[in-house]
Amino acid sequence: MPGGRLTHEDRRRIAAWLAEGLGFAEIGRRLGRPTSTISREVARNSASGEYVADHAQRVSDHRARRHKPARPAEPVIDEQPSERVRGFLDQFATLLAATGLPRMTSRVFVCLLTADADGLTAADLVRRLQVSPASVSKSIGALETMELVVRRPDPGGRRERYTIDNDAWLRAWQADTGAHSEIATAAQRGIEIFGADTTAGTRLRTMGRFFGWLSEQMSGSTLTATAVYDALTVLAALVHADRPLTLRALATALDWPEDRATAALDAIRRQPAIADPLALRTVGPRTYTLVTRPDRLSPAQCEALHRAL
Repeated sequence: MPGGRLTHEDRRRIAAWLAEGLGFAEIGRRLGRPTSTISREVARNSASGEYVADHAQRVSDHRARRHKPARPAEPVIDEQPSERVRGFLDQFATLLAATGLPRMTSRVFVCLLTADADGLTAADLVRRLQVSPASVSKSIGALETMELVVRRPDPGGRRERYTIDNDAWLRAWQADTGAHSEIATAAQRGIEIFGADTTAGTRLRTMGRFFGWLSEQMSGSTLTATAVYDALTVLAALVHADRPLTLRALATALDWPEDRATAALDAIRRQPAIADPLALRTVGPRTYTLVTRPDRLSPAQCEALHRAL
């Protein structure tokens, strides 16, 4: 059923529709599933280059047995958060629920988001949220499907702990990259049909640019969250300096080893959308600065800006 795990029949339909050339978005619509669910399913089970329903079902069954949540302990009295903390957790969970995430899943996610680095066990979540073990188990399963939660063994016992690591946001964003690209491509087809000078064409162009940017931002990226953060730090340093900097000057100012600064500069080159609307430019031997990305302003706009200065 929609929202639950994909069945063997669902996977057979996906394989048949892929063979017909349907995109992830259309397959998701026919199954009543998010596009990201279809894209993750195909990506996860197409290592050999072809999606095979029977193989995907066997892998899913094995994963379900391996990741079966441990049965939480019976609830016991535990220290509860302060009223101020409870207010924040409730408000944050409500905001997430407004985006379409189920209310209980939102509460579990926020609880893990604000937990210590070691994370929480299922029993911890039951105590803190004062809900049933089944509710926690179902929510954890949903968050694992979205790759927002990482499961790790508890060093102090046989239970498992759940955490949210720093790469969760990157994985969640990448999961929908295929859908973003499809929307941008569909918008371009619409412009060709309706005409670029029509109202519909103008709207489709705006939408296509936005989703194209989203796709460019993450498509094919192998950067970790740490690499992205370092790249953004380098960009901030170059903007703040307001002049070209050598690699040595940049690394010294940031109190980094030169190889870390080099890796951050390489990340910007490999994923230029990180710097959008700016672009990294080499102006001398191991010397760098930032310029305006050329596709962000038209020649007429650049000329008008020069006249205004």
